[in-house]
Amino acid sequence: MTMNADATPTSVGLREARRGVEPPVAAPSFVAAILERARGLGARPALYEVHGERLVPERGRDLCAKVAQARGFLRALGVQRGDRVALLGPNSASWAALDLAIIAERAICVPLYARQEPRQLAGMLRDCKPSLLFAADAALINAIAGAWSEHCPIARYDAAFSGDAIHDPVVLAADDPVTVIYTSGTSGEPKGVVLSAGNVAHMLDVTVRELKRMSGSGRSEDRVYHYLPFCFAGSRVMLWSQLQRGNPLMVGTDLARLQQELQTAAPHYCLNVPALLERIRKGVGDKLRATGSPVLALYERAVAAHDARARGETLGALARAALLLGERVLFPRIKRQIGANLEFLACGSAPLSEQTQRWFQMIGIPVYQVYGLTETTAIVTIDDTDQVVPGWVGRAIAGCELKLGDNSELLCRGPNVFAGYYGRTADTAAVLRDGWFHTGDQAELDARGNVKIIGRVKEVLVPESGHNVAPEPIEQRLCEASAAIEQALVLGHGRPYLVAIVTGRADDAELARAQEVVNAQLPHYQRLRKLWRAPEPFTAEKRLLTANQKLRRKAIESFYRDAIERMYR
Repeated sequence: MTMNADATPTSVGLREARRGVEPPVAAPSFVAAILERARGLGARPALYEVHGERLVPERGRDLCAKVAQARGFLRALGVQRGDRVALLGPNSASWAALDLAIIAERAICVPLYARQEPRQLAGMLRDCKPSLLFAADAALINAIAGAWSEHCPIARYDAAFSGDAIHDPVVLAADDPVTVIYTSGTSGEPKGVVLSAGNVAHMLDVTVRELKRMSGSGRSEDRVYHYLPFCFAGSRVMLWSQLQRGNPLMVGTDLARLQQELQTAAPHYCLNVPALLERIRKGVGDKLRATGSPVLALYERAVAAHDARARGETLGALARAALLLGERVLFPRIKRQIGANLEFLACGSAPLSEQTQRWFQMIGIPVYQVYGLTETTAIVTIDDTDQVVPGWVGRAIAGCELKLGDNSELLCRGPNVFAGYYGRTADTAAVLRDGWFHTGDQAELDARGNVKIIGRVKEVLVPESGHNVAPEPIEQRLCEASAAIEQALVLGHGRPYLVAIVTGRADDAELARAQEVVNAQLPHYQRLRKLWRAPEPFTAEKRLLTANQKLRRKAIESFYRDAIERMYR
C-alpha cells in the first residue's frame, strides 16, 4: 500500500525570517529526537494524564516501551511505508505513543475526533482508505463499525502494547508524509491535509523557541496543561513540542471536568479556543451579578475605567479610584480563581474578541493570539509579546512570508505550508498557486507586519446595496454588547438588509438594546434590521458547529430557514 500520488509535496524554499532571525533548519527525524529525549528522562515523567484531582505520570522509559511495542504490532500486521493508519480516541498517553509509533514505521497517521458523528468519521475513512484503525475502546469500535460497514481491521489500543518491541532507528526524509489531518468542513466537505516531516520539524523548532520567549523564564520545566483534542493540528504541535523539550505535558482526559482539571494542573500556560475564554469572562460577570454585592459595583466601574483608558480617554477621579482598587484587590482575586499560576494564555482556531483579550490582560493574564490553518501546520502568525494589539494576531513566524492578494486575501508561503490535499489534485491546485497558499481569509497588514483577520473571503455578504460585508466582526460586537448573547450569526447575502440569529438568555428588550448598541457603531449598510433568538445554542452534536467550535454557516442557515424567511417578510 502506498501514498496516493495526487498528494504531492509542495515545493517551498526558505523565506525571510521574522524579526531578523534566521529560519531554523528542519530536522526531519523529529520522532527520533522525541524518543531520544524520552529515553533520557528514564523514570521521570514524559507526560501526565490529569484525572480529576490526580496527576498520573507516564514515565519517559514507559512511553518509549509503548512506542516500540506498537511498532512491533504494526509490522506484524504488515503495515508498510505510506499506509494510512487511523487513530480514534480521546487524549491519553497511549494516543501519543501510537501516534509516534505509526510515524516511526513511516506509515501516515490519520487522527480523528472521538466525539464526532460516526457517519462523518466514516466519510473521512472512506476517503483516506486506511489499512488499520486504532480505537480507544469497544464503544468507539462498535460505533465506527456500524457506520462504516466495509471497514478495515480495527484494533483496541491495548492490543498494540502486548507484542514484540521494535527498536529500529527512526529514519524520515523531509518530504516524507507523516500525517493526514482532516479540515473541519466549515465551508464544505472535510479534506485531508497532508503534512510532511519537514513541515512538522520546522514548526516544532519555531514553537519551542516562541514558547520560551512567551514564558520569559529561565526555569527548566513549565507546567503546561492541554485539554484540546490531539487530532487538531495545533494540539498535535503542542504535544510534540513539549515532548521534544522533555517538558511533561499535563493532558486533560475529561472535558466535563475541565475546571477541576485546570485547578489540579495549576499550569503556567495552556492553549485555548476563544469559546472557552469568552465563557470564563462571562461566567465571572454572571457570578458577581448573582451575588448582587457591592463588589459588583466596583467590578463594573473598574472594567469601564479600564476600557475607557484603553480607548485613550482621560479618567476622572472616581474612575481612577475604581480602577486602582480593582487592580490591587479585585482583579488579582479573579485571577487566582481562574488559575493562580497562570502567566499567559495562547489562543487560536477562531476570532477572539478584542473585549475578551483586553479583559484577560486587565486581570493579569495576557492572551497571545496564534493564527494558522491545518494547511500551514497550524501556525502562520504569533503575537509579539512586546507589541500585542487586541484584535490582531501577531506577525509571521520565522521562515514564513505573507502578502495580500485579491479581495485582501492573505497569502502565505514557507516551509510550514502543506504538501497538498490527500487524493484531491484539483482542490490542491485551487489553493496552492505559484508557491503561495491562499488561506481564504481576508486580512489587514500594518506597517510592522501585524496581521488582522477580517473574515473568510467566501463568507463575505453582499446585500442588495452591493456593499461587501464581513459578518464576523459584527457577530463579535453583538456578543460583546450583551452578556446574555452567547452566539451570533449574521446573514443577508443577496437580501435587502442584514439580520442575525443569536443564542442565549437575552429577552426581547435586551436584544433590542444590543441591536441599538451595535448599530450605533456601524455604517448604514452594515446595520442589523432584525434579531431572532434561537431556542437552543448551536452545537457540534446538531452539526451546527465544527469540532473546534466554529460556526457551520450553511448548516445553521439551512436549519433555521423558516425563521430567516420570517425576518425578511
